[in-house]
Amino acid sequence: MRLVLGPGASGTAASIKPYVEGLQRRGVEALAIDLPRGRAERAAPAFLRYAGEAIGGRSFGARAASLAAAADGADFPALVLLAYPLSGKPEERTAHWPRVRCPVIVINGTRDGMAPVADLQRLIGLLPNGRLELVDGAGHTFAGHLDDVLDHAAEFLRGL
Repeated sequence: MRLVLGPGASGTAASIKPYVEGLQRRGVEALAIDLPRGRAERAAPAFLRYAGEAIGGRSFGARAASLAAAADGADFPALVLLAYPLSGKPEERTAHWPRVRCPVIVINGTRDGMAPVADLQRLIGLLPNGRLELVDGAGHTFAGHLDDVLDHAAEFLRGL
């Protein structure tokens, strides 16, 4: 199964090339896409053309992918959310999670200032088929921890 990834708010497909290459080294086919700038709601439709494939992203891309997966009639086999941003609005940023029906993994760092661990642990239950993986010591960019992040993502996708 191929994983289609969207970048963070200031990123491009090229900026998440290390994620794509790392997943490919782990035997997971992956593709990075560019997303429209602005609100995640505006970027979410970019994922709809990949129905039938796993989708996900990092930060802004994760939120946009989750919104796409929550859309009426969404048909994605899996959702991979990396450094999911709660940005001080946890309930607002996760209000759509109960509508996501596919298996979901949320992978965040324990030092991610945009998503406190306590909030993630409290809200993960909103995802009907969700799982939270915390990467000890990682911040929002996963600097120095990308291998751990990609190991979790690859294991999740292989287990589907």
